[in-house]
Amino acid sequence: MDFLEFFKSQITDFNTSINLVDFLINALMATLLSLAVKSFYVRYGNAISNRKRFAANFVLLALATMLIFSIVKSSFALAIGLVGALSIVRFRAAIKDPEELTYLFLVIGIGLATGDNQPILALVATVFILFLLFIVKKIGGKKAFKSEDSIYVNISSDNTDVQTFANILTKHFKNVELKRLDQLQDTTQLSFLCKADSLEHITKAQNEIKNVSAGTTFSIIDQPDLVG
Repeated sequence: MDFLEFFKSQITDFNTSINLVDFLINALMATLLSLAVKSFYVRYGNAISNRKRFAANFVLLALATMLIFSIVKSSFALAIGLVGALSIVRFRAAIKDPEELTYLFLVIGIGLATGDNQPILALVATVFILFLLFIVKKIGGKKAFKSEDSIYVNISSDNTDVQTFANILTKHFKNVELKRLDQLQDTTQLSFLCKADSLEHITKAQNEIKNVSAGTTFSIIDQPDLVG
């Protein structure tokens, strides 16, 4: 069998198992919905990681999930082989915020629904979930920080009284949010998201925090992309 005949046979087998038009429609739907989730997450998410960079993977994840499910859904042998292959591969990406994990599951759900040739289900479910999250955000009344003058404050101290540091930051900064707290054996590590008016306020806060104890360290990262 020459290459042309082999190629024709593969096309015939593909059309028999998967409708090309349906596949393209599902791929388009997965792309559009994952882009919608990406935009929503960047705009309304609360994670302190770089949301734009994290959400850039949503489209690829949705399409990859759709492709894999489209291949294995009609073959039990392929499904078993996929389980065996995934048991060898270890994913070590650190998910630091539960919110990141929930959005990943949403994108994977889009890929599964479109891979199962149910684009309407994917559309309705995604619209409903995003609308519900939007309503919760509005009812909660908690506004996300804007990118201007936003800073990420890291404190490491042998003083375990979190309120002490919160009071100092509140005195010098407009807005203060505790984003992360890690209690180690002899050290407390705190991460605050703050909005500073001037360098003078930052310097005053730095000096006051360092005077809490000899084992207290203070660092500031100006990262507007983390929260904008």
